[in-house]
Amino acid sequence: MFDQEDLESIREGKERWEEETRGPTIDRFGERKERFTTDTAGHEIQPLYTPDDVADLDYEEDLGFPGEDPYTRGVYSTMYRGRLWTMRQYAGMGSAVETNERYHYLMDQGQTGLSMAFDLPTQMGYDSDADMAAGEVGKSGVAIDSLDDMRTVFEGIPLDEVSTSMTINAPASVLLAMYIAVGDEQGVPREELRGTIQNDLLKEYIARNTYIYPPEPSMRIITDVFEFCAEEVPNFNTISISGYHIREAGASAAQELAFTLGNGIEYVEAALDAGQDVDEFAPQLSFFFNAHNDVFEEVAKFRAARRMWARIMEERFDAETEAAKQLKFHTQTAGSMLTAQQIENNVVRVAYQALAAVLGGTQSLHTNGKDEALALPTEKSVRTALRTQQILAHESGAADTIDPLAGSYYVEALTDELEEEAFELIREVDDRGGMLQAVEDQWVQRQIQDVAFERQEEIEDGSRVIVGVNEYEVSEDPEMDIEEVTEEDQQRQISRLESVREERDDGAVEDALAALGEAAAGEENVMPYILEAVKSEATTGEICDVLREAFGEYHPGSAL
Repeated sequence: MFDQEDLESIREGKERWEEETRGPTIDRFGERKERFTTDTAGHEIQPLYTPDDVADLDYEEDLGFPGEDPYTRGVYSTMYRGRLWTMRQYAGMGSAVETNERYHYLMDQGQTGLSMAFDLPTQMGYDSDADMAAGEVGKSGVAIDSLDDMRTVFEGIPLDEVSTSMTINAPASVLLAMYIAVGDEQGVPREELRGTIQNDLLKEYIARNTYIYPPEPSMRIITDVFEFCAEEVPNFNTISISGYHIREAGASAAQELAFTLGNGIEYVEAALDAGQDVDEFAPQLSFFFNAHNDVFEEVAKFRAARRMWARIMEERFDAETEAAKQLKFHTQTAGSMLTAQQIENNVVRVAYQALAAVLGGTQSLHTNGKDEALALPTEKSVRTALRTQQILAHESGAADTIDPLAGSYYVEALTDELEEEAFELIREVDDRGGMLQAVEDQWVQRQIQDVAFERQEEIEDGSRVIVGVNEYEVSEDPEMDIEEVTEEDQQRQISRLESVREERDDGAVEDALAALGEAAAGEENVMPYILEAVKSEATTGEICDVLREAFGEYHPGSAL
């Protein structure tokens, strides 16, 4: 890059510039703030970056080339010049029929991948007629009570022609089994099924709380899914290790990096303890990150994540294959940054967040609808969100060269800073006994809560400007067209569930659930038994109840 004599000359030039050019200007006009920092990590932003700020950068070791270790510049050699990222709009309407209609609409509009949002009862492993489900059926996504619901969702959608992501965690094994069963019914070979299940329970204990079982049996189910899919569904990503929800809970960019990769480390160790080969299961691991407002911080975060994971897999776990060291990730724009005030502003926020994801080299992307701060997005708002991606892909030029911000003194310095801070946090997690122990001690949660509290204080005192919320406010917003799930909609889902129970073979259901219970109580892989239960038309709640009986339930404050 630059030799020592060059760097010394640059340092002297910067000192002269500070004294002769910048200093007098500040004396006369001042600056907007006393201190400039990145959005959440709080890194001090210098007024000017020079080669001196990246003097220790080794191009081959720290950057390399796209598709080559350490993957800082991307996991594929052609990136978007070869194929654009998958445009995967997150969608799930109240019922299976409505969700099927929305999927067909999105595919007609040019969406290239499907993403399932589930309602809260499904996420918690309850059927729609359970007492715990009252008032929540279909409200945050689609209700999936049985294989019949999953079959309806994908009616007219060949599973060998789409990639499907499912944002589901505690009952992930059940929903994956339903997806496989639909593929079997369509005659699709299992090796042709493509997609991702989130299946990330550690982040549920940290940030989101849609858990069912205690961590130990949850980890067992996760590794059973790893093993089953490696043999049966090799092109399906068995986990999406999610920093998204950690960031939504208030974490900084560095914390999102550290705790997400820390969870990844925990999952790899669990799989190795279960006797699996790292080079066989690791290629099916995927990640899920948040795209926040600070474009440069987010780009640096994504680049640092790839480099860190490659080093972790090689140095910590002795991974040998390139596929085992590559961090591939989905991105969703920041739901927590959407505002109910001046809702049209969200279109602009989402566009910049999407730009950060693309400049950072994401493999797939969801762009939020402008109304998601209030309800499920309308058809019009999801079209605008999808068009945001399409304009970015075809009109902005952002997809025409690989890693276009590489070499920026600022971005490279920030990439290094985020990596250093994240590795420091990972080392502290290790010192505390790993992620499970750090979560049990509430240490991880406290770190996130501290950042979230500071951010809220900044919003309230006005030092952090949120346009339309604490600055540039208007007295009145226009009325919005909001999607609603009515009591009648919920009752229709319950009636559908009752019909399934009336028409199925109860004996076959009982036998399948009994076999699952025996497998769960023993050491067999539970996935084949879950698949059989699903095919017998056992419901999500019934299957999860068998596992509740075998594994128990986790309650906040109980020992992990």
